[in-house]
Amino acid sequence: MVKAIRGFNDILPGESGLWRWFESEAQRVFETYGFAEIRLPVVEKTELFIRGIGDTTDIVSKEMYTFPDRKGESLTLRPEGTASAVRAYVEHKQYTSPLTKVYYSGPMFRYERPQKGRQRQFYQIGAEVLGDASPAADAETIAMLMDFFKAVGVEGTLYINSLGCSSCRPVYKIELLRFLGVHTDELCKNCTKRIEENPLRALDCKSPKCREATTEAPSIIDHLCLDCNKHFDDVIDLLNLMKIKYHTDHRMVRGLDYYTRTTFEVKAEGLGAQDTIAAGGRYDKLVSELNGPDTPCVGFALGMERLAIVYNSNEDANKPAPLDEPLIYVITLGKAARKAGMEIIKGLREDGRRVEADLMGESVKKSMKRADKLGAAYALLLGDNELEEGKITIKDMKAAEQTNVPLDKISTWLAERASKKA
Repeated sequence: MVKAIRGFNDILPGESGLWRWFESEAQRVFETYGFAEIRLPVVEKTELFIRGIGDTTDIVSKEMYTFPDRKGESLTLRPEGTASAVRAYVEHKQYTSPLTKVYYSGPMFRYERPQKGRQRQFYQIGAEVLGDASPAADAETIAMLMDFFKAVGVEGTLYINSLGCSSCRPVYKIELLRFLGVHTDELCKNCTKRIEENPLRALDCKSPKCREATTEAPSIIDHLCLDCNKHFDDVIDLLNLMKIKYHTDHRMVRGLDYYTRTTFEVKAEGLGAQDTIAAGGRYDKLVSELNGPDTPCVGFALGMERLAIVYNSNEDANKPAPLDEPLIYVITLGKAARKAGMEIIKGLREDGRRVEADLMGESVKKSMKRADKLGAAYALLLGDNELEEGKITIKDMKAAEQTNVPLDKISTWLAERASKKA
């Protein structure tokens, strides 16, 4: 038996319905904030991620799926969506508009150890605001993310920080390096190797050893320049006005080089140490790094696998449920009834309803067993006698109740039944 590659999982029927609901709710919420969908390619030129993400990051140095094409050009399966969205923004000259707001969803790829909520092929929903430097863009983007979590019944805790800019961050790095130099022997091997290239990553390390060693590390908030400090204060003020709860976390730095100023994460219970379900921030230099004009940007991405785990662990009986259209099973008995049944099936499907049918004239007993096995919500039984009377029998499979309904009132009855159940 051939099995799937480790870390590349199937999303089976049933679970895929939940994912589709997440995506539809994201579309609904994001578009109320003025965002439009962009569909990005899965494969990009490798240089996009080296330039955009940074060659000192773990993603570029250890985790990318990179390969040559037949002409020898280096290609990479996208490890994240922001760099691709910015590449599209520059390539298609979207910067000629004063503001661009896009969202996307789809698979990303990173070669890392598969674990709970983290796979080598994983799925994200992301959103980017390109062309707005204001603190309001940061706050609104965060508000939209929190509105999405509310819409899908998931509770998350928001953490926020500022990473400063090209003026104040280098000063902070010197201070942090001085501190880490005194504590080098207390750091894990990974942090010891990378502190010269990216010392901020030591603050974000999940190793208990490193977290204890950096407890007294200087805070970047205390080293912000006047402009960055005002920007961060304004974001906080707006979150307060919007009544969005948050915690400031000076240790939160993010793993990508392109972030500046505001950074944020949303964490949830039920995931263990890998408890972040969404993360993002401001990246004001990425467009120019990819040969576009200076363009301020802010965005985020959320992980579908982790979101599904948190959602499914929520035992709140009142949480919103992503119900698929209930299955209707049509059973016909007799030649005339079978012909009329085909028209009924066609009409129901045109109304957007899910329909399965017995087209082979099996016994009612066998057909009902199959309807039950498929999890049908309703069974519609039509024989030649019912057809002559202009009626059909509808059985509610869960309530074990049945009633006779006029043939021209089937959709109306189903809609009214669904409304009562809701």
